[in-house]
Amino acid sequence: MTDKPDYTDWQQVAKLLNTAGTLEERIQLLTMLLTPDERDTMVARVNIFNELLKGDLSQRQISQMLGVGVATITRGSNELKRLDDGEKAWLGKLLSK
Repeated sequence: MTDKPDYTDWQQVAKLLNTAGTLEERIQLLTMLLTPDERDTMVARVNIFNELLKGDLSQRQISQMLGVGVATITRGSNELKRLDDGEKAWLGKLLSK
């Protein structure tokens, strides 16, 4: 018996998701791992990034559209500020699909 867990960092969890197989199997795994609230939060976070990158709406408008607090939008905005232009472009392209 070991005294530390098998999964100790986010990268290991990401690799686990990647090896889950088909899209349906990855969805099933995420459904098992995340509560409904956590899944809703993830959807909101993706929409926050998408709207902020599009730049068409104010933070207050995004907050109202998604039903989340302005502070949640601000946290998303702060995370985007940490990204370089290449990362922002990659994320924007990924989200626009």
